[in-house]
Amino acid sequence: MQEARFYEKLDGERVWCHLCPQNCRIRPGGLGFCGARKNEAGVLYTLNYGHISAWGVDPIEKKPLYHFYPGAQIFSVGTFGCNFHCGFCQNWEIAHGDPLTREYSPRELVELALGAMERSRSIGIAYTYSEPMVWYEYVFDVAKLAREKGLKNVLVTNGSVQEEPLRELLPCVDAMNIDVKAFTGDFYREICHGKLDPVLRTVEAAHSRCHVEITNLIVPTKNDGEEEIAALVDWIASLDPAIPLHFSRYYPRYKFDLPPTPLKTLKKAREIALQKLKYVYIGNAWELGENETRCPVCRNLLVDRSGYRVRIMGLRGRCCSQCGAEIGIVN
Repeated sequence: MQEARFYEKLDGERVWCHLCPQNCRIRPGGLGFCGARKNEAGVLYTLNYGHISAWGVDPIEKKPLYHFYPGAQIFSVGTFGCNFHCGFCQNWEIAHGDPLTREYSPRELVELALGAMERSRSIGIAYTYSEPMVWYEYVFDVAKLAREKGLKNVLVTNGSVQEEPLRELLPCVDAMNIDVKAFTGDFYREICHGKLDPVLRTVEAAHSRCHVEITNLIVPTKNDGEEEIAALVDWIASLDPAIPLHFSRYYPRYKFDLPPTPLKTLKKAREIALQKLKYVYIGNAWELGENETRCPVCRNLLVDRSGYRVRIMGLRGRCCSQCGAEIGIVN
């Protein structure tokens, strides 16, 4: 175990964690809401420092990031713990279970990532699978070393973190996919056991410092109303209409047994979003074929995707090869 950051000591050996908006006050011997931070005799420790529960080399599109080095591979790692308890969690076995782990120091992990760069042209490290913000101390230490070695750092996150920890981490982060799970406080409170506003603040802060894409998993009867989707789109457009938005198809998982998201719902959501946003994709529904990137000005095909097979077609640097329009792609 390693002592955690961002907490204060209270009377009676209690501690108050300030890493995320759960703001846990933890009694001696107790765990935080995330299950990854423990109070031992008035000192808060992180239980998952250096513990890897899942790893692999993934297509960058799997994160999903479509506008950050399209077609690249990235060394991906995760741990256990999460500061949300979503009923539809896609990775609940590692987020809320007791997975087997292997322990690596930050330097050892960076060496593994450098090896992946040599073997598979990986561009860096993605902190993913479970929630990287509750792995904060390890992610921070690894990301600093990775940056020194020329590796890219990518976070796939629910965005639920306090402002000070985020501000310290962002200088080491190159890209983030932030999961905006819904656009109502009720959904976050009742289904995720979290809060919406801190997630929106994270998107706003990150967008000014690194590449950002947003994912929205559409769950039937829970967050699929056209008015709610339009409100989410309006908010993204107010930040930057070039932020890529990924609508993702829900499938029954963990505690939810609702039927999969109807394809017509996903198509309607994309139709609504394209009225305000330049780049809108649909995930977990390859049959719809809404994964290619086209120039928003002349509709030239820029990046063709078939599953995770990617072909760069009409890009010249970061511009459309046909009309010269600047495209929001990092490559």
